[in-house]
Amino acid sequence: MKAQEIIEKIANDFEGVFPKSSWGETSLFYNPGQLLPNGVYFCTIKEKDGENDKASKLNRDHVYRLSIGITKQSYEVHFGNRPTRPTKGGIVDTHHDFSALNQLMPHPIYAWMSWVQIVNPSEATFEHIYPLIVEAHNSAVIKFNKKTAKLAQ
Repeated sequence: MKAQEIIEKIANDFEGVFPKSSWGETSLFYNPGQLLPNGVYFCTIKEKDGENDKASKLNRDHVYRLSIGITKQSYEVHFGNRPTRPTKGGIVDTHHDFSALNQLMPHPIYAWMSWVQIVNPSEATFEHIYPLIVEAHNSAVIKFNKKTAKLAQ
């Protein structure tokens, strides 16, 4: 699959989702009615290495990373206990090859926050992990509703 196909599918499948691109990354925010400056993001597509984010080796031709913010419980079902937060410029210690293609694994930097990644998912793999995107979206809706409820008070 191409990165743009994933962005379009997620934006079309879920109401209230707005893609926002900057610095070689597209973040998918839940923000119906544009009530918050950005909303709550739950997925990202990153297409190039960043200053402190090179573990996935995204500077290869036609390589991108889909990242998904899942629940702590779901993360632990897939990978066990979450790792500790890495130092600035470091990566989590999970013994994964974060540059491997088409494999769901912890996010090299944000696994401690229950984020996972997959570099260049195939269509079949994307369909297999799609329930994680649904879960991440549902979590974003809950967070959004909490944030906007506070604004209404």
